[in-house]
Amino acid sequence: MITTEYVPGSPCWLDLGAPDVRAAAGFYGAVLGWDYEPMGESEDFEGGMFKKDGKIVGGLGKLTEEGARPAWMLYYSVSDADATTEAVQQAGGTVRVAPMGLDDWGRMAQYSDPLGGQFAVWEPGTNKGVELVDQPGSLSWTELYTTDAGAAREFYGSLFDWQFSDMPLPGGGGTYTLITPSGLSEDRMHGGLMQLGKEDLALTGGRPYWHPVFAVDDCDAAVAQVTANGGSVQMGPADMEGVGRLAVCLDPANADFVVLAPSEA
Repeated sequence: MITTEYVPGSPCWLDLGAPDVRAAAGFYGAVLGWDYEPMGESEDFEGGMFKKDGKIVGGLGKLTEEGARPAWMLYYSVSDADATTEAVQQAGGTVRVAPMGLDDWGRMAQYSDPLGGQFAVWEPGTNKGVELVDQPGSLSWTELYTTDAGAAREFYGSLFDWQFSDMPLPGGGGTYTLITPSGLSEDRMHGGLMQLGKEDLALTGGRPYWHPVFAVDDCDAAVAQVTANGGSVQMGPADMEGVGRLAVCLDPANADFVVLAPSEA
């Protein structure tokens, strides 16, 4: 489970880069019950916060990077963004956005892993991260689709000191690797990674990618809102034993995410 007791290596923030901020706000409002709060005087300000029940669950901004696809960016908590940046480079990753301060909120940096998967880190200041997790309408899991699970484990393990454990996928579908922050018990698992062929990663032209999993009360109802509001479904809804009912979705701009109604404990 993800909690707001953020420790180094745990997911702590996420934001969406969208070509149309207003359209994205409307879509996720319908699907996940979010409110959008612009960070500026005008409602047309091209950046702001998603909130659920008055608590921040993520950010939204205008996609400005040339050639970039609309996507969610996942951030992991670190104590020192500069040291993490050096470690990324030493491990063969690429710095996409060098460490930068955001007033007294904290410092952020964005990277690509050696295979091209994009992710980010957050060095907290007054802001530790999102305010609601592991509840309906909020982040409950993070997931990496990669072309080389062994290389991903080596890179992220050296960077965040994550603990890994493997489980077989149903029907002989391969192995799913579970991720837990360093030194914590398995009840603090926050994500997983899975190896896929380049042909299965058409969304990014064969490049690995991270995506968020959002908890929902009713997976089928959430999927109905996805399709009714211009999104699409890549897989599901499907029941996963011991996990819950889930669907892999795309918003109208093709940013990917998963909705999951967790199994009863």
